[in-house]
Amino acid sequence: MKCSSSHKRSLRKHLLAAVAGITLPLLSVSALALTIGFSQIGSESGWRTSETESIKAEAQRRGIDLKFSDAQQKQENQIKALRSFIAQGVDGILLAPVVETGWDQVLKEANRAKIPVVLIDRGVDSDPSLYLTKVASDFKEEGALAASWLAARTNGKCDIAELQGTVGSSAAIDRKSGFDSVISNFPNMKIIRSQSGDFTRAGGKEVMESFLKAENGGKNICAVFAHNDDMALGAILAIKEAGLKPSKDIIIVSIDAVPDIFKAMADGETNATIELNPHLGGPAFDAINASKKGESVDKWIKANGPLYLPDTAAEEYQKRK
Repeated sequence: MKCSSSHKRSLRKHLLAAVAGITLPLLSVSALALTIGFSQIGSESGWRTSETESIKAEAQRRGIDLKFSDAQQKQENQIKALRSFIAQGVDGILLAPVVETGWDQVLKEANRAKIPVVLIDRGVDSDPSLYLTKVASDFKEEGALAASWLAARTNGKCDIAELQGTVGSSAAIDRKSGFDSVISNFPNMKIIRSQSGDFTRAGGKEVMESFLKAENGGKNICAVFAHNDDMALGAILAIKEAGLKPSKDIIIVSIDAVPDIFKAMADGETNATIELNPHLGGPAFDAINASKKGESVDKWIKANGPLYLPDTAAEEYQKRK
């Protein structure tokens, strides 16, 4: 059967409309898809692993092509990764910097390439114009909160052993600064030993062993302030091996709120932890999307968590394990 010219025109019109209805949504999805580079410090702690898994899961949920690089705690590896991301022409970069200094040149290269860089969970000592934003907790506030809790617990009288994080990292610098700013108000609170355990469980155990030997088998130590939970967990092992009871003979306060610290708290082996939120992918990806649309983005997107005590430890462990 022959079609009239008017019928052919009508059929062509309907076909074009149908094709448009199919292709436009596909173009829309494609336009939203981003390629993001993510330079992670490494996997030195349970918290760091949780952060990595959370960001990868959020990228998958959003359909983001995430280029992941594990720096194995070496800044030179992070700088190489960033330059690789720039060469690939990614839409944005997430950087969890191992230390604060030494980023100016590579950040300038990303800036020249018009690739927004979002700092994740740590800061850098660079001109803020070189990065889009920082998505992180206020580390000074965490340190201050730990000190305030300890001052209340000990009535402002305590000789403290401090397990510091990685030397030169913003987390270690700021947590110490915040802690010191509070205990300076208490004449009978002082840090008698302080050394880096590099944010690792093995490092925390090794350093705590040396503290115990140096301080009359630990009898001179009232409390441990650990810059993260993994070092606290290492310290717990050292304290137990020395024949002392962690949380009773020596009070322990730390930061991160990883599952294992809640288990230790429920078992009566530690006293308090402050949550460091690992779910930073959402706000980081939102910031990059906003910048692509020409919208303004705050230079610091804060993600602080609460302090947890033994009364909820068993419940929290079940939630997080």
